[in-house]
Amino acid sequence: MQKHDFGDETLELPLIDDCATVESAVEKSWSKIAPFWPLKNLIAVNPIAGFEDLPFKEALVQAKAYFQQTEMPAGMQEVNRQSIKWLQAFFDEGQATIKMPLKNTGLFKSTLSLIRFDSQIHQNDEHKINWIKQQPNEPEVFIASALSYLKIEQHYWDLFLSLMLTTLPGWAAHIQYKANWAAGSSSAEQSEYLAFRLALTCMIWPGAKELITWHKNALNSANQENTYNDIFSAELSYQYKLLKQFGDYAPPQEQKKPDAQMVFCIDVRSEPFRRAIEAQGNYATYGFAGFFGLPVSISNPVTHESYASCPVLLKPAYDVAQKPDEANQSNVHKHNRLTLLKKLYQSLKYTFITPFNLVETVGSTTGLWMFARTLAPRAADAMQAGLKKTIAPDFHTKTDIRNIPLSQQIGISANALKMIGLTENFSPLIIFCGHGSATVNNTFSTALDCGACGGRHGGPNARALAEILNNKAVRFGLSEQGINIPEETFFAAAEHNTTTDDVEIYIYEKDLSPVLSEHLNKLKEALKGAQISAVQYRGGQIPAETANWSNLRKSVARRSKDWAEVRPEWGLAGNASFIIGPRWLTENINLEGRSFLHSYEWQTDYNGSLLTSILTAPMVVGQWINAQYLFSTLDNVAFGAGSKITNNITGKIGVMQGNASDLMHGLPLQSVYATDTTPYHTALRLTVVVYAPKEAISGIIAQQPILQKLFGNGWLHMICLDPTDHKKYQLVRDLGWTQIN
Repeated sequence: MQKHDFGDETLELPLIDDCATVESAVEKSWSKIAPFWPLKNLIAVNPIAGFEDLPFKEALVQAKAYFQQTEMPAGMQEVNRQSIKWLQAFFDEGQATIKMPLKNTGLFKSTLSLIRFDSQIHQNDEHKINWIKQQPNEPEVFIASALSYLKIEQHYWDLFLSLMLTTLPGWAAHIQYKANWAAGSSSAEQSEYLAFRLALTCMIWPGAKELITWHKNALNSANQENTYNDIFSAELSYQYKLLKQFGDYAPPQEQKKPDAQMVFCIDVRSEPFRRAIEAQGNYATYGFAGFFGLPVSISNPVTHESYASCPVLLKPAYDVAQKPDEANQSNVHKHNRLTLLKKLYQSLKYTFITPFNLVETVGSTTGLWMFARTLAPRAADAMQAGLKKTIAPDFHTKTDIRNIPLSQQIGISANALKMIGLTENFSPLIIFCGHGSATVNNTFSTALDCGACGGRHGGPNARALAEILNNKAVRFGLSEQGINIPEETFFAAAEHNTTTDDVEIYIYEKDLSPVLSEHLNKLKEALKGAQISAVQYRGGQIPAETANWSNLRKSVARRSKDWAEVRPEWGLAGNASFIIGPRWLTENINLEGRSFLHSYEWQTDYNGSLLTSILTAPMVVGQWINAQYLFSTLDNVAFGAGSKITNNITGKIGVMQGNASDLMHGLPLQSVYATDTTPYHTALRLTVVVYAPKEAISGIIAQQPILQKLFGNGWLHMICLDPTDHKKYQLVRDLGWTQIN
């Protein structure tokens, strides 16, 4: 067996059997790590998803031992400090002026080649420098050698490698994303990361074996009894109040055809707005996952941007292009010139010499602009918008759906309409309403956008589905499936600004008949009224008759434009339930903006496939969101991002606290806390309420392992409102039912 000298110790190259065992240990160690998406498309995820195979209460204990330790051995702290600076350099996505050399060779090979020049790691020790030069380039081979050198017994390999990850969990979570979820992902990145961590550990802390004892002590002292009791108590209180409001849940005798129907995302922020628009007149609303059933990517040939606009559980199957109108070509050219000017400014700003000349040239102007944005953000924004409109006016785009075959257009639209129960009684005007936020200087802005659209705005998906459903060939195909859409019915798209409660409708009025134009004008007025009600509700539930709407509107607008505002909106804070059923079930209930609402008609779901889709896709995403808010509230340092005030962006992928910390991988303090010490979000698990026969629900759970895991281990609560006997039931941990009185 070949040996490499390292001071008084030797590092032995492993046998083939050892390498096979290493591969197994590596795979097991990564099972504890949940992925973390980069800032450009933040996706909510359960930070302790790796423990979902355990009962929730036990998972809390494991999470405390692995992730919530405030004190760790000094040697491990130094390994982390040195790891962070190299990880920042390697994973930078354009923030650094100079790129790290040899990045194309991978994390392990590049750092192994370069750390010989890092005296903070090898301390100018010739033995260590020579040792670095002699190491094998294969990550799995090196991992086995390093474990042997550190004297880690084979039965502890899984645990020790897990600790190499969980002692720097933010960066590990980013690697998990890169290895399994990013475009061009490769599981090889997991082995490279562990090899990198072990290389630094061997040089900095040869006595790292004591990490195992440290973890055992942490596990023995981990007590989450009070935490669990607090969560359970909050859940009981919420469920009691919620179920009391349902009453006997008797369906209405007949339903009047609405003047317009609007399909919103299931997002909890849609719930107050849906109540508000329904109160304005004869309008009906529905809830559906905000990608509207379209597994697509959205591309723009002008900006050259392309992104997946569907849940991360799906892969885009088709591309939908947002192409400019032919009449807008001059505006497109102006837009391109402005883009080049912005790129030039950024390049001058971030190179070595030119920033000094840039400050001399435009420093006074940018200084005045800074004061304007600080003291009068709304006025500054209006000035900026006016200037942009003059230099490069916006150009209208058309949605090109030709990449989606006609048969798939029919299938997608049929599935969407069946999923929400909109297969008859069509209004003259039907709006698919996506959503997105509007904030400035907000690192976490994509966390406020549509999670079902991959952390993007939902308007493009809404426009695509409306375009599909206005196609006569698609309507003919739907009629063959028993979905007969009247010829006079028109589909349009809109986008709900969740920060200001504005709704922008995307429609060419020349396409409308006089009757439809009248319906549209009435709807626009109703949306203005709904905005007033929704903003008043969110602004402190101010009674309509005493509220100063003008001041409140200005306050909301200021929050969306103020670059110093740390709480532009509350996002999905407060989320507590996921309700699956017809709208009449909840339309007379004030759900306080705490419920995901997914429309569903059990009578038309003959084989349970629709409910299966809801429970295994949007509901699972809802659980991810709920878990992210829950754990970011429980421990904002371990599972959140800490305070925005002390955040620093690193590599354009995430944030750190101060100038060097682990990659923070959750929500910032200001997203879940009203003050530094007072939570705004209530930490509780999601309560799922389904209006369907309990036998149908049980049949679906019996066929879906993910549902058995989540409900059986107590990560979710399930309540059935059974329409066959008008009784309420709760799912217990053995997946049986108990009646609720």
